[in-house]
Amino acid sequence: MTKVAIIGASGYSGEELVRLLLSHPHAELVAVTSRQQAGQTVAQVFPKFASHPRARALRFVEPNAEVLAKQAEVVFLALPHGVAAEFAVPLLAGGARVIDLSADFRLKSAAIYQEFYAHDHPAPELLAKSVYGLPEVHRAAIQGATLIASPGCYPTSILLPTLPLLRAGLIKPQGIIADSMSGVSGAGRKAELDYLFVECNESVRPYGVPKHRHLSEIEEQLALAAGGPVTIQFTPHLIPVNRGILTTLYLAPAKHFATADEAAALGAQIAACYAAAYANEPFVRVLEGKALPDTKNVVGTNVLELAWRLDARTGRLIVMSAEDNIVKGASGQAVQSFNIMCGYPETAGLL
Repeated sequence: MTKVAIIGASGYSGEELVRLLLSHPHAELVAVTSRQQAGQTVAQVFPKFASHPRARALRFVEPNAEVLAKQAEVVFLALPHGVAAEFAVPLLAGGARVIDLSADFRLKSAAIYQEFYAHDHPAPELLAKSVYGLPEVHRAAIQGATLIASPGCYPTSILLPTLPLLRAGLIKPQGIIADSMSGVSGAGRKAELDYLFVECNESVRPYGVPKHRHLSEIEEQLALAAGGPVTIQFTPHLIPVNRGILTTLYLAPAKHFATADEAAALGAQIAACYAAAYANEPFVRVLEGKALPDTKNVVGTNVLELAWRLDARTGRLIVMSAEDNIVKGASGQAVQSFNIMCGYPETAGLL
């Protein structure tokens, strides 16, 4: 058993981490922190976990990195960007391994972080040390990591469908368009007018246009796959559901297809590319036949669904994905990285 702690355990991602780690066969949850909930048991704050003996005994405490580094071998940070880095520094110095769910260590450039997050990076010296925690892409690096930057929810829904195609040279790195729709939980557990029920229900609206913060990590990871700079058009939308992200990507094939035979040949290459990338991946489901991604099939799971279609009329490749923004887009993916980091079966606690 690996002793684990969660700093910032009262938010949506923190709550999901509590759920996953309480029942994880190889993790012992030894500490959860929240300034607002300090002194209360996990069962009091989250009654849904009250049947678990550990939830009735474990109490929320004030966050103290030095103390937690002695209590836990791995610490999950479910904190806002800018705050997470302040805890990561003393945790690492104290010998703990860190899995950060914020954006603080996803980028390699402090300058780009400052551009997208509007403040200086709190710990730029750690950027070179961090590993981008997309298991299907960076599994080998995650195995030996001490600091994992778990990807954002939108980036996961865009990168997993796109990276294999870019690496195989099947699509152009120019002209990528991504439209995404996310449930309200993606905004976090906070009381703000824009996210009240009456404001969100029966409403669909774009936001973060034209430069959403997640663009920074999306473009950095795409550039690594393409071997050069990549700029994409990304528009996120808020939809009136609790959880789930649906993304539609519009991509330009590297080779023009004008005939049915050319389309069939390209389709075979795309299918082979995805099979090579994901046939043995437990948490990526490439759909076949007429099936298309649907959030109802992935909410509550660590699975990303994807499907693709060639559009002969426009000459574009359309790729679609669906995921749970709190699980595969956040806490589940972090636990997946935890399993790899600690040498446990990758599916432990997630199936």
